[in-house]
Amino acid sequence: MNNKEIDQHLGQDIPVVIFCGGQGTRMRGGSATKKELVEIGGRPIIWHVMRIYSSFGFNRFILPLGYEAQQIKSYFLHYEAMSRNFTIEVGQRKNRVTYHGEEAHPEWQVSLVDTGLHTEKASRLVKIADYIKAKRFFLTYGDGVGDINIQAVLDFHLAHEKLVTITAVQPHHYQYGTMEADINGQVSLYEQYPRLPYWINAGFMVFETAALQQIQNGDDTALETGVLQEMIRQDQVMMFRHHGFWQSMDTLKDATELEEIWQQGAPWKTWENNKR
Repeated sequence: MNNKEIDQHLGQDIPVVIFCGGQGTRMRGGSATKKELVEIGGRPIIWHVMRIYSSFGFNRFILPLGYEAQQIKSYFLHYEAMSRNFTIEVGQRKNRVTYHGEEAHPEWQVSLVDTGLHTEKASRLVKIADYIKAKRFFLTYGDGVGDINIQAVLDFHLAHEKLVTITAVQPHHYQYGTMEADINGQVSLYEQYPRLPYWINAGFMVFETAALQQIQNGDDTALETGVLQEMIRQDQVMMFRHHGFWQSMDTLKDATELEEIWQQGAPWKTWENNKR
């Protein structure tokens, strides 16, 4: 059995690392809730990210925590109680909870690891390295969703045998329309919210665990402007082009838009098609 077949057969052994230690400064002005816990369709955005991976059979998650770590710890500590009916017995040294009904939920394993308040992303990876226990891992952000084919990303990664794969999207210009005109001002083209010509990092990355050897100990090693730049110079980074839906949630306006999309039938709801 080759590496590709092993990963497909034992997909649950590839962990999913989700960054959720940042301060979310663009969101903080309008919400005391940690950004990853802002709800879309009654569930935190990080739950949606986890369900995307889970729908492809990847159910082991590692969350490097930092700013407001207690909010995320509290969410998962009370996860079952807040999502199911139960009877609780209290008094006489008892505090027993009985849950009712079938648990229609994948079996997740979630490791929550405090990696420091001001730690840079790459340094956070070093701090959770002992939890990975696999040849490779998925890496993403806790605030972006899309109809990403996770298995296709993994297959692409295994085929090129480089250290890193980054899923990329071509964003639309959602704020303005663009025009083309001749020297006299005669407009020949107007396009509302055009697709921009460049590709951006959408998260949904795959890393070989060997890449962690390039990250020095400490708290100040950046990922996007540090480690990834070095690996690009080493020809170790590949781009997986995603042509479907993707959107991040950086502001409350983004959260409102995602809520509207959810109500209309969220394209990132891949777990409806992939029953795992």
